[in-house]
Amino acid sequence: MVGCGSKGNQASNPSPWKQNSLSRLPDLTKDISVGQEDISVTAIGLIGIPYRWGGNNPDGGFDCSGLIHYVFASTRGKKIPRTTAEMPRVSFIVEDTPLAPGDLVFFNTLGSPYSHVGIYVGKGRFVHAPNSGGTVRLEHLQAPYWSARFTEARRVSTASL
Repeated sequence: MVGCGSKGNQASNPSPWKQNSLSRLPDLTKDISVGQEDISVTAIGLIGIPYRWGGNNPDGGFDCSGLIHYVFASTRGKKIPRTTAEMPRVSFIVEDTPLAPGDLVFFNTLGSPYSHVGIYVGKGRFVHAPNSGGTVRLEHLQAPYWSARFTEARRVSTASL
């Protein structure tokens, strides 16, 4: 089983945004559509499901990467890598453009740029499975805890799935 904090190989292309700086977050004043709204709608529908380390379904609970894996499988029929550290392999960095609902947002919570992940749902918010004892929830990227740990935003490339 894997959890949100599992360490692994890091993506080879570095983030255009530096950690620990609110000013380095992407522009959250506008969103764009890239046809992935179904991903964010599915993620929002899972709010309240309990966190479970290694969890990957609504009945058993979710960890952060299990949530992402489940959402992409159930909305697109696509299996993306199960670990947070491997997800950059099938995605590309979102830079020089606003975020779109369905983009992945990565955080450094355990000393690795890919130790936590959520799904951007628009208006500066994301859905994620945060920690033991918690539930899948909606958060703001500009919240001090998350903005200080923001690594990068990535868009899943359907061609690589």
